[in-house]
Amino acid sequence: MISCAIVVPQPPLLVPALVPGAVERTAAVRDATVAAARELAEVSPRWLAVGVGTRRDTIDPDTRGSFRGFGVDVPVSLSSAPTEAVPRELPLAALVAGWLREQAGADSVRVELVAEHTDVADCVALGEQLAESKERVLLVLGDGSTRHDTAPPGWPDDRAEGFDTHVRTALADADCEALLALDPAFAAELQAQGRAAWQVLAGLGRVGAGWRGEVLYSDAPFGVAYHVARWAGS
Repeated sequence: MISCAIVVPQPPLLVPALVPGAVERTAAVRDATVAAARELAEVSPRWLAVGVGTRRDTIDPDTRGSFRGFGVDVPVSLSSAPTEAVPRELPLAALVAGWLREQAGADSVRVELVAEHTDVADCVALGEQLAESKERVLLVLGDGSTRHDTAPPGWPDDRAEGFDTHVRTALADADCEALLALDPAFAAELQAQGRAAWQVLAGLGRVGAGWRGEVLYSDAPFGVAYHVARWAGS
């Protein structure tokens, strides 16, 4: 049963090889994300992850892929065990989950993908289902709004700050109901791709009691909100 969850963003800029000219500028979010992943590995080397994709899917640990589609052929494996599986195209959430697994020294990660526009009830149902999984820890991947005032000209939305303040507070308080109150249509307007994954976490959190939250990083340095948080169950 899940007893610990880490919330992280999933920008490609986490991978230094993908941002060779901006490694130092991106260090703060990278360092916070990798440190949180390493905490997760200390609890358990076998991870369950939830991320957002184009459709509902499960990606098993015996899977390999690459960040080639993001500009550099950085190979990724969802397991430390040898596999003869042919590398395949993977969604960003799975690539980042696999990359973080490697950085943290975890053994494996199984990735559950939920479609970006999944309604709240279905997110809750998946969270309730995952609460009873054999893994003890959960990695939740997703970014906040892309429309903060540091976004490119013509793109900022003055509602983005309030949206991500709400998310930050909900994560800090391990407040499942506050996360479930996020409106899918509003989140889509603000390009907050992590909404569905956070609501899966909230559905899972409803199953147990005594969750404690802590925000480890929260900022929008490049116009996109990145949240890193820890939830621990009693």
